[in-house]
Amino acid sequence: MPLNRRTFLERSAAAGAGVAVAGATALPAGAVEQGHSQGRPPKRYSFTVMGTTDLHGNVFNWDYFTDKEFDDKTHNDVGLAKISTLVEKVRKEKGRRNTLLIDAGDTIQGTQLSYYYAKVDPITAKRGPVHPMAQAMNAIGYDAAALGNHEFNYGIPVLRKFEEQCDFPLLGANALDAKTLRPAFRPYSMHRLRTPCGRDVKVAVLGLTNPGIAIWDKANVQGKMTFPGLEEQAAKWVPKLRSMGADVVIVSAHSGSSGTSSYGDQLPYIENAAGLVAEQVPGIDAILVGHAHTEIAEYFVANKETGKKVVLSEPLKWGQRLTLFDFDLVWEKGRWTVEKVGAQVLNSNTADEDPKITGLLGDEHKKVVAYVNQVIGTSTTAMTTADAPWKDEPIIDLINHVQAETVKAALAGGQYAALPVLSQASCFSRTAAIPAGQVTIRDAAGLYVFENTLEARLLTGGQLKDYLEFSARYYVQTPAGGPVDTAKLTNADNTPDYNYDAVSGLTYEIDVAKPAGSRIVNLSFDGRPIDAAAQFVLAVNNYRASGGGNFPHVAKAQQLWANSEEIRNTIINWVKAKGTVDSAQFATVGWKLTRDGTPVF
Repeated sequence: MPLNRRTFLERSAAAGAGVAVAGATALPAGAVEQGHSQGRPPKRYSFTVMGTTDLHGNVFNWDYFTDKEFDDKTHNDVGLAKISTLVEKVRKEKGRRNTLLIDAGDTIQGTQLSYYYAKVDPITAKRGPVHPMAQAMNAIGYDAAALGNHEFNYGIPVLRKFEEQCDFPLLGANALDAKTLRPAFRPYSMHRLRTPCGRDVKVAVLGLTNPGIAIWDKANVQGKMTFPGLEEQAAKWVPKLRSMGADVVIVSAHSGSSGTSSYGDQLPYIENAAGLVAEQVPGIDAILVGHAHTEIAEYFVANKETGKKVVLSEPLKWGQRLTLFDFDLVWEKGRWTVEKVGAQVLNSNTADEDPKITGLLGDEHKKVVAYVNQVIGTSTTAMTTADAPWKDEPIIDLINHVQAETVKAALAGGQYAALPVLSQASCFSRTAAIPAGQVTIRDAAGLYVFENTLEARLLTGGQLKDYLEFSARYYVQTPAGGPVDTAKLTNADNTPDYNYDAVSGLTYEIDVAKPAGSRIVNLSFDGRPIDAAAQFVLAVNNYRASGGGNFPHVAKAQQLWANSEEIRNTIINWVKAKGTVDSAQFATVGWKLTRDGTPVF
């Protein structure tokens, strides 16, 4: 059941001032009760902290875009129902009172299940439903969760309502009120583990979120919240937690470990700063890493000041893995000290779905399945993204056609109506498809799995060439002659598919035999070489326009128009209005891959 506001505030205040009791008197494996006589072995205690991250609205092992059980090439499974089974197994082995369960953010966005309860049947409505992620996480018994950047996608009111519905605190020490610069959310939570052999162990969990929120969700947070760097806020809070008696300090950070940023110099903060936090801030024992959607079972970083090794672990996204931090403590000089800590990950494909969770949310699941299977139109041909990462495919042209048409209509009759409108789009999913025949909401929504909105930015021909050169970094340099292995052609330097943009309205070649930065060949507009000084309107998603991916020029370009409607819904409504999707009306081959002038395909 959701908390009422009074209960929530009372408990939040109490937890902020004191500690949450997480255990009583159970004797864990590895705990030894010893006497205090000189020469006798010291007292020891062991406990486990479990962690998830980037759940992105996954409760069931189900893909709402394909309307079948989730599967990928390595046969991973997803969802909190499977995580719940793993958690219960660990609790049984370790003792429920000797475990904690935390999360590192990106919880309420990502599937049609989470979208439905933010937009279609919103939790913010009067007498609205309880968010499925809150229901599931409450039932599983989470102790704390850090805020992710995608928590802000639906606006602060949805996030606050979700926070109210959770039986655990949402943490964000570097999510500050823009006016007071005081924490807008709980910075930390404190948990007391009762040992059978001495003073209770106090475990502090410090939550840190991503500074990129200020860029990616500017429309939702500007003037309301600010997001300083993880390192500076950790340096502020970790000593405070130690002075409050924390024996163990764990950071739950919605930030990768690579030390890189996708937003360039637009913010003075690092996007993926978890490793830097471990390196620069003394007093941290472990960091649960999020945001990067990579799997790190166990990774040690030495703190520069103390030399102490800090363990980092990032479980794979969507509930595919569960991290276990295993702590061994020893009683020395009147206090508990961490003697050893290690990490591992458990694979959720080894577990069955917990019927407690599937039963709890069965009705919500059925509602969403029925919603996404509504027929909204027909298609004359089948289209797929299978080859879209290396070929100009009609299914990506559909996205660009809808975006360009929407922007043209918005600018009609205005100052910029006469300018040519171009459009950018990415292959977000290599399994998206529009079937021949009936088209459903899930078919159309599957083309655009993110809640991005549409903008129009003013760029020159020269700037567009720079933009395309930057995008073409995505391809691995491949010499002319010999076969091309598509499995090894893309994602150079770990560039994700969503950071490769195809631009419609132009014609160009990408010579993958050349080094990155000099690959765009024969760039033309309307059959003629592009004029570097000519002006164009680019229909672009808000993530890219805000600096996501660090593409050149676009973030600083003049904004001509923007709206708050998700591109996904714009595509769905376009199909509804047209009734029939005919690829002959929009499909063109505007770009192709070459090697020394010879087409690759």
